[in-house]
Amino acid sequence: MNRIKNNWTYLLGALLGAVGGYLYWRYIGCNTGTCPITSSPTMSTLYGVVMGGLLGGIFKRDKVKEQ
Repeated sequence: MNRIKNNWTYLLGALLGAVGGYLYWRYIGCNTGTCPITSSPTMSTLYGVVMGGLLGGIFKRDKVKEQ
């Protein structure tokens, strides 16, 4: 549980990225099927998870140790 508290920005970013990746495939996607990322819902969702997790990591705050 402590691990989730420490990394909630990554997890939230990954969740939003997954939803965004799936919605991108669903409504925009690739008509010809030759696009490596957007032709498959799985690849589009996984790409969204990775990009969302990386973007969520930008907003993570570091804990400052008090002395």
